[in-house]
Amino acid sequence: MTEVARTAPTPGERIRDKALALGFDAFGICDAALGPEARTRLMDFLAAGQHGEMGWLAERTEQRSHPQALWPEARSVIALGLSYAPGEDPRHIQSRPDRGGISVYARHRDYHDVMKGMLKHLAQFVVSQARVDAGPEVKVFVDTAPVMEKPLAARAGLGWQGKHTNLVSRTHGSWLFLGEIYTTLELAPTPPRAGSCGSCTRCLTACPTDAFPAPYRLDATRCISYLTIEHPGPIPLEFRAAMGNRIYGCDDCLAVCPWNRFAAAGHTAKLQARDDLTAPRLAELGRLDDAGFRTLFSGSPVKRVGRGRFVRNVLVAIGNSGLPELLPTASALTADADPVVAEAAGWACARLGP
Repeated sequence: MTEVARTAPTPGERIRDKALALGFDAFGICDAALGPEARTRLMDFLAAGQHGEMGWLAERTEQRSHPQALWPEARSVIALGLSYAPGEDPRHIQSRPDRGGISVYARHRDYHDVMKGMLKHLAQFVVSQARVDAGPEVKVFVDTAPVMEKPLAARAGLGWQGKHTNLVSRTHGSWLFLGEIYTTLELAPTPPRAGSCGSCTRCLTACPTDAFPAPYRLDATRCISYLTIEHPGPIPLEFRAAMGNRIYGCDDCLAVCPWNRFAAAGHTAKLQARDDLTAPRLAELGRLDDAGFRTLFSGSPVKRVGRGRFVRNVLVAIGNSGLPELLPTASALTADADPVVAEAAGWACARLGP
């Protein structure tokens, strides 16, 4: 009896195997194109002014909506996902008013740096595997270019965009960092995978500031992640109490997703949470000067907001704490050189004082 010949792996399968060997958790391929729905969502979002101070989102909309407008030679997009799922529900910190809540994605090294290194290794492999004299060209992206990562990841079969507008994976829930490799190589697309939010609305109702005017639509100007990271001035008064002790980002809409029950804790060593960023004391954070801030958050994505914006967030958390012992920390900052910090300090003192 003759042995059945084994089929040689396709280029896409070889790239997938290499991606998984490098430590990526999710992999898919799609053609370098997006349907009209992605552009419509983007333009509606911008027209409503729901991007707030994120002016860069309104720039290069054509390139953002059409991958080949960014790079005409692109033929395929390799979409990658890296899990950062926490080992426990991150919302437990909300019951500790003397501590600050930092979003899960920012409790470790900057994921941009970690993923970009992995993507470059995979891109080199893509080039080396080409069976032609002039190898394919590649470009790698991690959240720093006009690339619509979530629609591309959905198109490549990594998951679907949930009602909270983030990607949801059947395997990894809502906890995936995304990156892409654009290439001139024509690769067979990954078959689509089933999955949906169904009638679930947990992410919408969990939002402390009602930042979702409708399913699949986010008003960033009401989002705590936007307010604590992107918003440059004083936090609007209407949102301060709802922020609680969240001082950098918010995970509530992600944490309640039922699909998270299938997600194993992220395994990438460089993305393991630092102990000093898991539940830092507000009193200590409120005493940070610029040098201390830079030292504490060296290598962390938190560093990019700067000391002033971060301490502003800390003071809002102090004002919400209900702890009189934190009053001296706030009082010491009422004369801070940064007027936004000084204003937040005065607000916190008024909340805690007689």
